[in-house]
Amino acid sequence: MATTKPGERKLQILQTLATMLEQPKGEKITTAALAARVEVSEAALYRHFASKAQMFEGLIEFIESTVFGLINKITEQQDNGLSQVQAIVGMLLNFAERNPGMTRVMIGDALVNEDERLQLRMNQFIERIELAIKQALRVAASQGQASEAEVAARANLIASAVLGHWQRYAKTGFKQNPSTYASAQIALLLA
Repeated sequence: MATTKPGERKLQILQTLATMLEQPKGEKITTAALAARVEVSEAALYRHFASKAQMFEGLIEFIESTVFGLINKITEQQDNGLSQVQAIVGMLLNFAERNPGMTRVMIGDALVNEDERLQLRMNQFIERIELAIKQALRVAASQGQASEAEVAARANLIASAVLGHWQRYAKTGFKQNPSTYASAQIALLLA
């Protein structure tokens, strides 16, 4: 039996959990089923994570660090506020498309019947996304490309559209890609 390096098993558990979340039926994932997929005992799972909630927190940390790292990169590389919004929305939709299991976490679908603090954390994640969009729209307003008076309402509408795309993607069993029509729709929302 091959030995795993420190941290590898933890990563393997999180990757397996994310893969299990890609199942369109969205059945509740038990630690017994997860342990069987990873080919370890449930006790071995708990040596790496104190609880199932902690496993989900590991996925959420990955989502947050990836998404907000990419948003920071976009805002550093793009001077134009409207281009920032388009790039942020495109990235959010592509991230979901590439990570179906993570999409179920982002919309809260996978968090039903789990610790309520996980859903609260994802709600804060959505609020932070809306704030990033709002900041980009403020940049656009300072460049004369958007109305300062509409920034908050427009940011909320765009964040809601992103969330709607994620929902539809998950609810269609990952068949309706979130990026379908996205460019045209974002152009309409920014017009």
